[in-house]
Amino acid sequence: MSMVYLIRHGATRANEGHLYCGSTDLPLSEKGAAALGQLHYEIDAARYVTSGMKRTNETLGILFGDVPFREDAAFREVDFGAFEMRGYAELKDDPAYQLWLIGDNEENVPPGGESGAAMKARVLPAFAALASQPGDTVLVTHGGVIAAIMEAVFPGEGKNRYQWQPRPGHGYVVTPTGYQAIP
Repeated sequence: MSMVYLIRHGATRANEGHLYCGSTDLPLSEKGAAALGQLHYEIDAARYVTSGMKRTNETLGILFGDVPFREDAAFREVDFGAFEMRGYAELKDDPAYQLWLIGDNEENVPPGGESGAAMKARVLPAFAALASQPGDTVLVTHGGVIAAIMEAVFPGEGKNRYQWQPRPGHGYVVTPTGYQAIP
């Protein structure tokens, strides 16, 4: 395994508004783009990959300039279905939302959406394939995707999905011997 840099996209208006946003193809917000412009990563990778969403492609461009990259939809965020672009305040009294929150959050499926388990089932094999390639990789993706990868690769850490989720523009470097946070 070479090094894989897992970087979360910059902030969008959905992040700033605490809205569920997985399949909605939003660009970065002005604040999100400006915050990324303050970060300086010195990473020279063999390959650059994004989920193909506007927010990940824009993040890659701001952080690394005009580098060649490929898009891989396997690394897209979970699809929140009917809950897309809606927040807790709007959804809290919705019976479908209440059912989704109760019980096994990995197996529950939002109406018209995807379960956490289904997202992991597409992400983890794609990550294994990416990590097995020679040379380092920068993957610009989503918080839930990064959390799913880290939880699966480092189960002994005892962290849950929310504890693994990095701030926008940040993430982890996964190495053959462990990981470290990208500040």
